[in-house]
Amino acid sequence: MGRRSRKRASAGTGPEAVSTTGSTRAERDAARSRRAQALERGEAPGRPHRVSARPRTRPKPPAPWGSFPLSELVILLGIVFVIAGLVVWGDRGRTLLVAGMVLGSLGGLEVSIREHFAGYKSHTTLLAASTAVLSMILVSAIGGASGLAVLGIVVAVGVLVFVLAFWGFRQAFMRRSGGLGF
Repeated sequence: MGRRSRKRASAGTGPEAVSTTGSTRAERDAARSRRAQALERGEAPGRPHRVSARPRTRPKPPAPWGSFPLSELVILLGIVFVIAGLVVWGDRGRTLLVAGMVLGSLGGLEVSIREHFAGYKSHTTLLAASTAVLSMILVSAIGGASGLAVLGIVVAVGVLVFVLAFWGFRQAFMRRSGGLGF
């Protein structure tokens, strides 16, 4: 069995590059100490900077109420209500469960609306689906009667609202983001 080489391929042409023809222990120690000194100064010589797949050109949109974490608190309250609804039995438990789901959904929806209309991130499908669900709830509350005919109307209205809202939200995001569709 032969000796294994400790040589590495040259990573660059600078002073921190390791030679492929061989180096002495003193040269490797000197290169190691140069790298350590560069790190202490906040530099990273010879190492490429990581670039994210999609760099952000804008900062995240601020909330209208400033730095108060309202959305996060609403979501936390929703989680507490859901847990309480799972623990408590009966009508009160169901009410707490539904209230928790509504609060959690509203907290997340607020962040999605803010990011979407600021051109930060596209939440087109989520916003269109939320609009469709709201319209389906309104149609079924107005319709009142239950049956397959009413269910068909509710689903048809939901699909129509989803398609129209998807197109509208996509156009709004493209205007805000400078032409990006996603």
